[in-house]
Parts: sequence; C-alpha cells; structure tokens
Amino acid sequence: MIRRPLIGVIGAATASEQGCADAVEVGRLIAQGGAALVCGGLGGIMEAASRGAAQQGGEVIGILPGADALGANPWVTVAVATNMGHARNIIIAHTAQALIAIEGKYGTLSEMAIGLKLGKPVITLRRRLEIPGALAAVSPREAVSMAFEMLRGSP
Repeated sequence: MIRRPLIGVIGAATASEQGCADAVEVGRLIAQGGAALVCGGLGGIMEAASRGAAQQGGEVIGILPGADALGANPWVTVAVATNMGHARNIIIAHTAQALIAIEGKYGTLSEMAIGLKLGKPVITLRRRLEIPGALAAVSPREAVSMAFEMLRGSP
C-alpha cells in the first residue's frame, strides 16, 4: 500500500491578508505535490491552506478541537472531532510528517515545539515565528519544497 505524505500547515485562526494568501499557495502546492494537508480544520490560516489544497483536488485532514465534525471549515475533506481543545495540537504534530508554520501565536508555537521534539521538520514562512531548530523559508514555494525534500530524506 502506498501512503501519501502528510504535511501540516499550522497558523493563526485570525490571520493577515498576506498570511492567508501564503496559506492558499502552500495548500495548493502541497496538493500538487501529492501530499495530504493536515491542519486544525478551523478558520484563518487553516481555512486558507485547506481551500488551496481542496481546489487542487487534494485531501485535507482537519483535526478539530471540538466534539462536532460539522465545525470544520468547508474545505476539509476528512474531519476528526477530538473534543480535546488545545490538546489537539499534539495530534496535529504527531500526524504530520513535516509542519509549515504561517503566522500564529501560542498554539502555533506549541505545535512547532512538539514537532521539533518529535524530530520532525518544522518550517516557518517569512520568519514570522522563530524557534530554535525551525527552518526559515521566504516563500510558499520554498517552504513546500523544503518539506518535500526533507520527507524524501527521512526513513
């Protein structure tokens, strides 16, 4: 059985116009590369990345904080209701094989830290979030290329 790579997109629920534009492009590139997108399934960066991936026919897995799968943004193709609140960030970090952070605050930083602790590639777009061990990308294309390159190099 061949499995798709799983690339996580993490970021602010309330995002800037530039952040959303970047997220749409990241989602589009993830889908074009044949990976599934993993995210928190709600609004902002999550919804923008989901839209980009879904519009390219990609799979979008939303790991939701609430108990109702209907709470997912309209672009999520597989909604996982956890009823775990912020603890769902751990599931996102464990599920994704690489993480791309676009904007965000403490929740995004927690996902980045968990991903790094697990030894996963963590890429920040446009240096909006810095944490030791995370790699910086200056464009959506570079961020997604870095994620795919690192996944090819992992066991």
